[in-house]
Amino acid sequence: MPLVVDVDGTLLKGDLLHEAALQMVARHPFEAWKLATWLGGGKAALKMRLANRVDPVVESIPLRPEVVEVIRTAQDDGREVWLASASPRVWVERVAERVGGIAGVLATDERVNLAGANKARALVAKFGAGGFDYIGDNAVDLRVWQDARQALAVAHNAGFARTVTRRFPDAAIVAEEKRTLRPYMRSLRMYQWAKNLLVFLPVVAGHSLLDPWSLLAAFMAFLAFSFAASSAYIVNDLLDLPGDRDHPRKCKRPFAAAEVPVVHGLVLSTLLMVAAFALAVALPWRFGAVLATYVVLTLGYSLLLKRRMLIDVIVLGGLYTIRVLGGVMATGERTSPWLLMFSLFLFLSLAAVKRCSELVARREAGKPAPLGRGYMMTDLAVLFPLAAAAGYGAVLVVTLYLSSPEVTELYTHPMRMWLICPLLLYWISRVLIISNRNELHDDPVIFALTDRISWLVGALVAVVIALSI
Repeated sequence: MPLVVDVDGTLLKGDLLHEAALQMVARHPFEAWKLATWLGGGKAALKMRLANRVDPVVESIPLRPEVVEVIRTAQDDGREVWLASASPRVWVERVAERVGGIAGVLATDERVNLAGANKARALVAKFGAGGFDYIGDNAVDLRVWQDARQALAVAHNAGFARTVTRRFPDAAIVAEEKRTLRPYMRSLRMYQWAKNLLVFLPVVAGHSLLDPWSLLAAFMAFLAFSFAASSAYIVNDLLDLPGDRDHPRKCKRPFAAAEVPVVHGLVLSTLLMVAAFALAVALPWRFGAVLATYVVLTLGYSLLLKRRMLIDVIVLGGLYTIRVLGGVMATGERTSPWLLMFSLFLFLSLAAVKRCSELVARREAGKPAPLGRGYMMTDLAVLFPLAAAAGYGAVLVVTLYLSSPEVTELYTHPMRMWLICPLLLYWISRVLIISNRNELHDDPVIFALTDRISWLVGALVAVVIALSI
């Protein structure tokens, strides 16, 4: 008695169609509109067009261990194991090669989308009614189970498990997923919200800490940027699934590990973006314009700019600076060119350090430079000096600011403020050395927020400012 196994959502934890569509958007963003026109010709036409255009990197998608175990048991018992999938044959054959020992595959072709009734007819024609066992995971598989000897199911929720066992009393639930909120919360990367505290910087620099409206406006701006950032992080994760799965830490992210379905990610991203702009409506319109610019640049970075050498670093530095500008627009603080110049140089330095850390980590792991990022290992000889120059440029901006008339208006003892410069020089130099040693988190801002020495330097800067007022 042959065992027939569905692929998408059953043997694989992901869906090949969804993964391929995302790779189409990621690799060919200016041609993403073609997905709608291809779908107009039917799902089979859409899948075949995608199969001819993009690679969903089948080998990177996690396998479901419970189903693999059932396959191995059947093979040990001498039973033939077949794969039957609604995905194109070229993808399904690669899954078969990856699993090994598969007798054959049935898959979608140019004319027939092999799902539901179409799959049932194909299996009956091949094995006869009741001549096979079938493992599936979706409501469309109910039709297939009607013609199978035994139904084996992967249940993504308890309701589906009850439906299967009610319709087919002898059915076996091979695996039952128990979804929790934890992977969904992890997909938001809420620890990255710490970056959005930069919106409070204009309030601090403008000495408006006692103004309740400024604090409330800055807090609302913080939430708006946080929701928008989480939405963008989800989109970025969805578009970079193969790359994340090849990374020692990023492979554990909820979408890369297939803990959260791709479709759920798209819905969650949309809801977060709506919430971000709903908050922006309550703030001055200029803040909404800054937030929209941030969103456009972030999506542009995910779709295209992160693959462009140096442009990606400049955009990353600019995204940090935009947060500061957003705080200015939300609170009505006077725009300070000194603050914006300092932010631009400092965050350009940290963005370059981020790229250095990624390259150093891969170098130490014996891996080549990441594909599609525009950098080679030899570029470290340029990136580290670039990061140092930008960081020291930020300190130079501080020295020029301390020599300006504005300082004497805001501070009683302006000469004391010069003590900030050696502190900044020490911190920037230390970050560069730690990055070169492969001891730095991929994101230097997050590193700074979790590093005790960085907190100590920050506290000393705050003490110097307090003693200067």
